[in-house]
Amino acid sequence: MSKRLEGRVAVVAGAGSIASGMSNGRASSITYAREGAKVVAVDLNEASAEETRKMIIDEGGECVAFAADMSNSSDVQVMVDFAVKSFGTIDLLHNNIGIVKTGGALDTSEEDWDRIVSVNLKSMFLGCKYVIPVMEQQKRGVIINVGSMAALRWTGAPMLAYATTKAAVPSFTRTIAMQFAGSGIRANCIHPGVIDTPLNNATAASYGETFKVDMAALRARREATIPLGKYGTAWDIANAALFLASDESQYITGTELVVDGGFIQRSGG
Repeated sequence: MSKRLEGRVAVVAGAGSIASGMSNGRASSITYAREGAKVVAVDLNEASAEETRKMIIDEGGECVAFAADMSNSSDVQVMVDFAVKSFGTIDLLHNNIGIVKTGGALDTSEEDWDRIVSVNLKSMFLGCKYVIPVMEQQKRGVIINVGSMAALRWTGAPMLAYATTKAAVPSFTRTIAMQFAGSGIRANCIHPGVIDTPLNNATAASYGETFKVDMAALRARREATIPLGKYGTAWDIANAALFLASDESQYITGTELVVDGGFIQRSGG
């Protein structure tokens, strides 16, 4: 049985992890490699990108690591050149970069607002800006942009800058999908729910510290809001991404895939 991404090249922006453990980007990178893709693991943290590369190589996959600030135009252009020189082309761009900080309209600083907008949106824009021309040349390509359930619903904490930037992801994705459909390029968006990753755990810890909430009690309370009764894993996101990256979704573009255990339905979706 052939692998679903055999012979394809996947660039995963945000392929590392902020701490030990399995992030969404790392799990997606590993899954793509297991399905035959050659992976370019991109992360701001070079050591973290290298750790993802080593995990893939240890399983017999193909991967190169690259350190880049995806919100910096020069870095992104150099990364794209590196990917093409390494593997010949780019078939898949997975924009997984995102940062979050608790704060509402009154207590979010201008500096935090600007940084979150730059990291969460500009990185996605620049990735597409410089990868799409490669895809246009070959008349095919897949783009996966990672949003959040915070783009769709109030999640119980004031994360104004994060929620606002993630709410822009579906609109951005639809525009890309419609503009470049004629070039054989598909673009879709994944909205993760509460996923057990180092980033989510760090965010929860920050929330717990800010609002003086016990972490075990916070987790139990959050799980109670999820119809399936548990947090998702990074592999749940990776499997959704694999579907959208593969030919199994060849007739799907410009849409949103929510992976949240039913959370937004219970909250009025």
